[in-house]
Amino acid sequence: MTLRERWIGGINRIVTGGEETKKRIAPVAGTLLFTLIALFLVISVWVDRALGLDRYFSLFAGLALGIPALLAGLYLVMWATFTFAETGGTPVPVNPPPRLVTGGPYGYVRNPMLAGMFLLLFGIGFLLRSFVIVFVFSPLFVMANVAEVKAIEEPELEMRLGDEYRRYKAKTPMFIPRLWRS
Repeated sequence: MTLRERWIGGINRIVTGGEETKKRIAPVAGTLLFTLIALFLVISVWVDRALGLDRYFSLFAGLALGIPALLAGLYLVMWATFTFAETGGTPVPVNPPPRLVTGGPYGYVRNPMLAGMFLLLFGIGFLLRSFVIVFVFSPLFVMANVAEVKAIEEPELEMRLGDEYRRYKAKTPMFIPRLWRS
């Protein structure tokens, strides 16, 4: 058994296990994730300032690009979070809803929370006029998350939800929404 298969199996055991375990792990996992993101944002801004890269964005460009991206990302994350909450789940992958969620933003994309986070990060980068956030950190964050979703999250969902998830996956895009529901 490969490390990847053990990781998927471990996540599956947590997700399908007792509520007590999920309730203990979810806040820790969520806090760790947001702490790491905040740390990378602070480091990125520091690198920008140290190298003088912040001069590549005007204040107007930062506001014009940052505010729409930030608001769109925030809206998408909140909509997805409330949709999850309505079905008894949380945004933290170790404490998902008990069933496949296909309503709300999940009718348009399979990963609206991540799509929203991507927009939020780019928005923050533009607002802070951070070259490193916009052109280094955010693209790396997107690539790492796409790789994680493909290698870990989707195989676990297929293991747990079976054909129902495979059908949903076949008809619903991963991150870039259609303007219509499938």
